[in-house]
Amino acid sequence: MKHELPIVAIVGRPNTGKSTIFNRLVGKRRVIESDIPGTTRDRIYEKTMMRDYEVMLVDTGGLEIEVKSDIESDVQSQTRIAIEEADVVLFVIDARQELTSLDFAAADMLRKANKPCVLIANKCDNGNGEDKAFNLYELGFDKPVQVSAIHSRGFDEVLYHVAGILEELHFVKKEEQASDDGSEGVRIGFFGKPNVGKSSLINAFLNEQRVVVSDQPGTTRDTTDSLIFYNDQKLTLIDTAGLRRRGKVNEDLEYYSVLHCFKSIERSDIALLILDASESISKQDLHVVQYILEQGKGLIVVLNKSDLVIHKRSDEKTFRSYIAKKIHFVPWAPLLLVSASTKKNLNMVLDYALRIAEVRKKRIQTSTLNAFMQKIRYRHPPMSRAKVQPKIYYGSQVSIEPPHFVFFVNDRDSFHFSYKRYLENRLREEYGFEGTAMSIEFRNRRRDDSKAKF
Repeated sequence: MKHELPIVAIVGRPNTGKSTIFNRLVGKRRVIESDIPGTTRDRIYEKTMMRDYEVMLVDTGGLEIEVKSDIESDVQSQTRIAIEEADVVLFVIDARQELTSLDFAAADMLRKANKPCVLIANKCDNGNGEDKAFNLYELGFDKPVQVSAIHSRGFDEVLYHVAGILEELHFVKKEEQASDDGSEGVRIGFFGKPNVGKSSLINAFLNEQRVVVSDQPGTTRDTTDSLIFYNDQKLTLIDTAGLRRRGKVNEDLEYYSVLHCFKSIERSDIALLILDASESISKQDLHVVQYILEQGKGLIVVLNKSDLVIHKRSDEKTFRSYIAKKIHFVPWAPLLLVSASTKKNLNMVLDYALRIAEVRKKRIQTSTLNAFMQKIRYRHPPMSRAKVQPKIYYGSQVSIEPPHFVFFVNDRDSFHFSYKRYLENRLREEYGFEGTAMSIEFRNRRRDDSKAKF
């Protein structure tokens, strides 16, 4: 019996509805859907259930015979790799159109790959295309499964066929597998402007060409998840589209890429802000940092391509000073100088990420926190220009990931905004909250609260 996760790849020529089918099978809008051929460029992975089997579903770029650019060539390579990896292939055809030479070429490729294949006749909407679906027998496969991805019709039969193949291949059903928490481990998101090397770093970590890499900005449009194990711990690396300035986001595809990127920040545990050592820090980089802070994530600033511009210690000192001034509001975020091409300091990135993931789970006992607060209160009591003298009665850590502290006070409006920053700095100094955002809240104490003040 095979205990590994079976891989199901969706392939076909461009604009046959592969991404829409992918989204229907995973039950969410995981991939950008568009009528523009070539929207999907990377292999997009997502776990999902197909009847009794948990599978890794893979969306791919459209199969083409003639390629007109290096990016299109890379896309075709990605699709061929997906076919080689797959245990089952879903071959998608547009049932409304006549078969083309590209369809027959794709069919020949799949037969040579000798992979179990389910032929899917998509766009059988309200009877449209169902008559033409029978012409698909010319491709040499079994009876096509007629579906309408846009109306979510016919997918029960798709699941039935895939489950039957997986049973024949002796894969283990989900309920028969050894217990697994099913988690993604520590989720590390790669964020930054286009062309700073996010995809190159992902490939360097994976030691394979998992995502398309190009000098052309905007190559990555979807978010791509890759699972690795490091020091016996599970990590999910999340590659994202580059974030442009708002004035540059004027196409639907770009809008949805940015939307997916912000959603990726929300589901990341640790965010890597990737900077190009040969470029200056932009306002867009600062906007990304601000959103990471708002979402309460861990943060590591990663200076990529450092091998090209930093040749001596004085250069490194200059760069660190420059970045510290530009991103002065996150002095607690580690700054790492790396190189995707030479793999310099890549392990250090993962080491810091794991360390920060543990820090985000740290919880300070209320008695310990209040003993510490009493000490720093005498060192630096809160001051105010208001008539009410601000007082802190007691505090408590109410949650983790990120650490969230609530301090009960007599009048929260009487505290100067800088006192929160002072408390944050002292807490980081005392308890080592390195690399993670944290939240401090002043809350007015209720009258019936009998706890004594410091």
